Amino acid sequence: MQLLVFIMALFAVAPSVAEEVDFTARDIEGKFVSLSDFRGKWVIVNYWATWCPPCLEEIPELVSLHEENSDKLVVLGVDYEEVSEDFLKEFVDSHFMSYPVVRMDPVPVTSLGPVMGLPTTYIISPQGVRMARQEGPVTQQAIEDYIARKEQSSDAVDPVSAMKATAAADR
Repeated sequence: MQLLVFIMALFAVAPSVAEEVDFTARDIEGKFVSLSDFRGKWVIVNYWATWCPPCLEEIPELVSLHEENSDKLVVLGVDYEEVSEDFLKEFVDSHFMSYPVVRMDPVPVTSLGPVMGLPTTYIISPQGVRMARQEGPVTQQAIEDYIARKEQSSDAVDPVSAMKATAAADR
């Protein structure tokens, strides 16, 4: 029962207005990566830090999620701390983090929304719409279950198109 409550609370937050979100940051190789680079796939944006025990515990879940679902989603790790590039590269390699990792200066509110604690995870739809936020650890199963539920409801998967259709019908 606690797991069910956790899963329901995990992704209960839905955006009040369906709008596309985006940001650009440098990855650990120095290349610019934008959220919009992944349009057409679900994007799991995970804010984390190397010093954060719950963040470290969820890394294997995120690696598995990314690798087992690469056809329909991507995990994007956002290192949310001030560490050297060499340290971060070594950390990512030593933890077998196969998903893209970008760096961002810690700020209370990002372009996706607040990051008040770590880890914080946002789920972005294939259309680039922020769908859910979770402060605290996530699991592969909870994210897969959430996406499966949303894919069963076409309006939830594509709220931007649903809004445009409603606006056109109102004219």
